[in-house]
Amino acid sequence: MKSLRALAALLLLAACGSGGPPPPDWKTDSADLVARYRKYALLGENTLAERYFQQAVAATGGAGRVAETAHLWLVRCGIRRAMLIDDTCTEDAELARMAPSPTDQAYYRFITLRWEDLDPALLPPQHRDVLRAPTGRGSETLDTITDPLARLLDASLLVMRQEADAATLVIATETASSQGWRQPLLTFLKLQREQAVARGDRAEQAWLDQRIRLVETSFFPPPR
Repeated sequence: MKSLRALAALLLLAACGSGGPPPPDWKTDSADLVARYRKYALLGENTLAERYFQQAVAATGGAGRVAETAHLWLVRCGIRRAMLIDDTCTEDAELARMAPSPTDQAYYRFITLRWEDLDPALLPPQHRDVLRAPTGRGSETLDTITDPLARLLDASLLVMRQEADAATLVIATETASSQGWRQPLLTFLKLQREQAVARGDRAEQAWLDQRIRLVETSFFPPPR
């Protein structure tokens, strides 16, 4: 898995360039549905996101594909942890025991903070530097990550490991803001606000309060 969007890319790859038969419907359907899940989960439209995810699981499950269904749950867990939701990835862990994949197992350990003796070579390239970084220095690698969701995930994991500094929160906040990902943006803005309050920085607190109000209002736009 090369990023949190890898499922869609891998499932669609079979349709490109080979000149062979088209991929089966369950592959294209699950790829499309998990991409929709990702979009709406990051927007904070949770009911719609979960509907698409369950449809994706039904597509792979209906084909009896254990490994692919486990991978879907792993993708979901990674997206949720990128939003600082403490998902334990239970569903993936249960299915993965029946169809183990070294790369998926490594990614599972990575996103659940089990970094001891984890081989960076088994991870997607964009996550290797944060794993290799000395304790407390992981935030220095975030600016080198080009994929926004991978960058957000790494920042979230550093927060969960209590290794995040103020710069980590700024990077995560602006990454979510640039993509319009309301759910993680609101979470990181509130974390930044807590820091501003602790510092007694009233100007920064007022600025963050305004941003928070804008994001919260966007969840409930006025009727047209």
